[in-house]
Amino acid sequence: MQMLWNVILVTTIAGIGGTGLGGAVSACIRRDSTRTVSLLLSFAGGVMLSVVCFDLIGEELFESGAPPTTELMWIVIGLTVGYAVVSLLNYWIDRCTNHEVRHVANGAGHPKTADDLDELIHSDHFTEHRKRNNSLFTAGVIMAAAIALHNLPEGMVIGAAYADCPQSGIWCGSGLLVASVIGLHNIPEGMAVAVPLIAGGARRWKALLVTAASGFPTVVGAVIGYLLGAMGPVWHVLSLGFASGAMLYVVFGELLPESILMWKSKLPALATVVGIVVGLIIIIE
Repeated sequence: MQMLWNVILVTTIAGIGGTGLGGAVSACIRRDSTRTVSLLLSFAGGVMLSVVCFDLIGEELFESGAPPTTELMWIVIGLTVGYAVVSLLNYWIDRCTNHEVRHVANGAGHPKTADDLDELIHSDHFTEHRKRNNSLFTAGVIMAAAIALHNLPEGMVIGAAYADCPQSGIWCGSGLLVASVIGLHNIPEGMAVAVPLIAGGARRWKALLVTAASGFPTVVGAVIGYLLGAMGPVWHVLSLGFASGAMLYVVFGELLPESILMWKSKLPALATVVGIVVGLIIIIE
């Protein structure tokens, strides 16, 4: 029971704290922060790759006593489902936020790709339509709901990682790493929620409250992931496979593409390699 409370505590910081922090900085972030955010996203992606490849789907998955082919089958099923679920949820979020709005897609100065921090948090589009306050507020509410649903499987990733080392307490290597990376990943998501709410006329404290609340499903997902992982060897393998698939999408579908588009340089690739090495060192230690 103590371990479950530890999972809830860590996930609360990563989920609610991460999105809340994103909401807090959304109104005052500097435009020259793009490169810093790019490097942070790249580094987080590298750490997450280490956790997935060297820990979550590493040799420990083959220690339950089941035949290797059977266990491999459950891993592949869990990984595929995890990737598909998070991919579909992100597709829905993209549809809700409308990266390329047709009626202004060819307008002067309108962003067409997520190659800038302003576009990543959708503030350019909202600036173009600042007069439509009701539409902006509605967009913010939809974004909050979409990200809240998106945070549920991300929470399951944290819970599954902690279920892999129940005796290690709150300092479980893979669990703490996953929570840290997801918390970092939640910052731009929190910004994406707060920007339209504030631009749509909501008071800043209300926008921050809604933004932080959108991270609560992360806690619910963590409890589910931890309990599933503790139910038995098959469920443990499935939960870890799901966690691996979900994080592979986050890394290759979100973190790395966004970081490279935001800063077309070789340094994001270097930051990714550094993240992989750091993650490997932490896991081995």
